[in-house]
Amino acid sequence: MADLAKANRYQEENRVDQSEKPIYHVTPPVGWMNDPNGFSIFQGRIHLFYQYHPYRDVWGPMHWGHCISDDFVKWKELPAALAPDMDYDAAGCFSGSAIETEEGHALIYTGVMEQEREDGSREVVQQQCLAVGDGIHYIKINGNPVIPAEQLPNGFSTEDFRDPKVWRERDTYYLVVGNKKEKQNGQVVLFESTDLREWRYVSVLADNQGKYGRMWECPDFFSLGQKHILLVSPQDMQADGAEFHNGNQAAALIGSYDRKNHCLLEDQIISLDYGTDFYAPQTLETEDGRRIMIAWMQSWDMNIKPVEQKWNGMMTIPRELTLRDNQLYQQPIKELEHYRTEPVQYTDREISGRCQLPDIRGRVLDLIIEIQGGDYQEFTISFAGNERYHTSFRYIRHTQMIEFDRTYSGMIRDVVCQRSMKIKRTEKTLKLRVLLDWFSVELFVNDGVQTFTSTFYTPLEAEDIAFICDKNAVVNIEKYTISLEKNEREGGSVSIISGDEDGN
Repeated sequence: MADLAKANRYQEENRVDQSEKPIYHVTPPVGWMNDPNGFSIFQGRIHLFYQYHPYRDVWGPMHWGHCISDDFVKWKELPAALAPDMDYDAAGCFSGSAIETEEGHALIYTGVMEQEREDGSREVVQQQCLAVGDGIHYIKINGNPVIPAEQLPNGFSTEDFRDPKVWRERDTYYLVVGNKKEKQNGQVVLFESTDLREWRYVSVLADNQGKYGRMWECPDFFSLGQKHILLVSPQDMQADGAEFHNGNQAAALIGSYDRKNHCLLEDQIISLDYGTDFYAPQTLETEDGRRIMIAWMQSWDMNIKPVEQKWNGMMTIPRELTLRDNQLYQQPIKELEHYRTEPVQYTDREISGRCQLPDIRGRVLDLIIEIQGGDYQEFTISFAGNERYHTSFRYIRHTQMIEFDRTYSGMIRDVVCQRSMKIKRTEKTLKLRVLLDWFSVELFVNDGVQTFTSTFYTPLEAEDIAFICDKNAVVNIEKYTISLEKNEREGGSVSIISGDEDGN
């Protein structure tokens, strides 16, 4: 436990002041953050763990950071839960999941180790491990790894065997985990257990058939409506027209679950997000039946944060998933509405040229724009702006495209600044919901049938918001400032008690 104690001492001694970080998005106390892990509810509180390297602001030996919430919006930082301090995880405690059990809060994660081959070369081995705790302190069990690499069938990779997601159905635990075959095709494999310690290989739940990238990371499998959904994060994925423009992509396979053969019968695969910064999503189910998803809000290949910033990485706002008319919708967690303040509303406002409206500015906002009509062909929302900086979304009506541009957001790195998204569901009214926090934007199109997530690190004094129209547009606008003190003043805490039991 010495490595964990060391990490937590460092975290406490070097914690970045909250005044230097975004208002309502999860960030690490210090250092590096990537994939969400162990997104679960234990003893009535929401727990979020994450891949964590406290000592530097770049990826390094992976720990599990930890925070808790009562409502998915306000989060409290806790001590790190796991550190790479055993032979079987000495090269890292990689991603995994958590579940409430009779013996406590169970964390199932990938332990990474290196070992020497007979020829003297080194190989990486990934295996699934178990720790159990009380919601703050966690102990790795003596029997680790609980799913050793040699338990995989022949031809499956033992080097790329990671990111277990666990759930329970009646008296049986199930677990999906990412893997790939000898030909580099990604796949998700399924295991089952009655006690979280002895696991049996069941099947290949789904594979990419050589079409969707290579290694499939961070799988998550659940039912939604009348369908089953498998979330995966493929690496090295080629773009397909207007889809899948991130080399490290997040995708959803939607179909039906063949329980006899334990495989997903895929109807469709879709991009989960069209922005530059969205990866490794993970979900939980609340007691009232909502399926909530959170993801890492950053790209592996575009690290654009300022050099002097001592923390690196954010999470998206948690999002509720729904399936309607065979389309997957994402909406910001409804509890965010408890933190709305300073409402401003415009109805049937005509906009032409460049327009800055009174009381619509700032960097921590919930902004809803409905474009009702007009003879316009292009409509732009420019934000985080002043005379030097701005970032924007431009809607091009005749092509039904939305174009994002962060060229002038203040970056000094040669990275992707522009990206386009084809609108799937066209209607007479275009509805755009924009969530702004200090260094990020999340766009929800037409009630969340598509989303676009991106980071930008513009200086905070750039607060202007402008609407730009080539001709004339008629719009309705709602603007709210997000303030985490709002909920406390009104005594409006929202308590959610749930678990992943019997959720699939």
